[in-house]
Amino acid sequence: MTDTQTLSLAEIEALSLKALMVAGTSEENAKPLAVATAATEADGVASHGLAYIPIYCEHVQCGKVDGQAKPVMAQPRPGVVTVDAATGFAHSAIDMGFQKLIDAAKEQGIAALAINNSYNCGVLGYHTYRLAQAGMVGLGFTNAPASIAPSGGSKPVVGTNPFSLAVPGGDGEPALLIDQSASTIAKSEVMKHAREGKAIPVGWALDMDGNPTTDPNVGLKGSMAPSGGYKGVGVALVTEVMAAALAGATLGIHASPFSGTAGGPPKTGQFFMAIDPGATSGGFFAERIQDLIGAIRAQDGAHIPGDGRTGKRKVNREAGVAVNVATLDKINAIIAAG
Repeated sequence: MTDTQTLSLAEIEALSLKALMVAGTSEENAKPLAVATAATEADGVASHGLAYIPIYCEHVQCGKVDGQAKPVMAQPRPGVVTVDAATGFAHSAIDMGFQKLIDAAKEQGIAALAINNSYNCGVLGYHTYRLAQAGMVGLGFTNAPASIAPSGGSKPVVGTNPFSLAVPGGDGEPALLIDQSASTIAKSEVMKHAREGKAIPVGWALDMDGNPTTDPNVGLKGSMAPSGGYKGVGVALVTEVMAAALAGATLGIHASPFSGTAGGPPKTGQFFMAIDPGATSGGFFAERIQDLIGAIRAQDGAHIPGDGRTGKRKVNREAGVAVNVATLDKINAIIAAG
């Protein structure tokens, strides 16, 4: 059994912030990432939480991410905001552009935020969640280094490329939160199994010849299995168009890996859309969403995307989160070395 230690969300945030700053990240860049890390742990998505802090620190130290980056924001059109992340962390670039995005959507009815020269943005739904909290329907896309082969092929051309949809509810929380990658499972889960020496289920990844494998290391050298076959490839391509081509970011086929130290900054991208439902629905948006959600909740055992996260978040705010002791040891070693 894996040894764990329970930490409060405040402790997780403080630990993350300190490690990132010791590794060479400015407080302005480290703070949004530390906040997101604590929220991710609260949501029960441990694969994207504290486990990533040693990787982030390593990437600052090797130059894959510029911890001192100063993102640059522009607004070329009334409904368009752009941020050049300057090869720094995605979180600070997103934070820089979000209020402008929301303000533009309230004014125009719909607005877009395009981010380039960026990096792994962690859990995409964390960001769209915030748009829903602001009363917006939030759409998010982020591309990643190539890890999915095209239908009929065996060489990766697109990343796991998540997309997310967050729909505002009446209580300040999203009524619906969809956050899914184009692969059967997020690549970080395969990486987590590889670190822990555990086999992966059939259907998660393929070897270099396109055959199913239960060895995570073989899968990481091959390709991720697309969700729903060719339909998953289609989702990945949609995201590649939005987050890379429309944002002017690097395509997944040219981006350096998010793992390891080789290759320099990946320079991938994110693309967000914020839509004011009052501008398009004729006042019927809340009613329609309530009817939709109600039809699902009326069925015993039916699940609404996002329920698991919001439920865990409420519990973990009070009880704290059990985190891997080995991960804590790595983070404390980084702090001690600094």
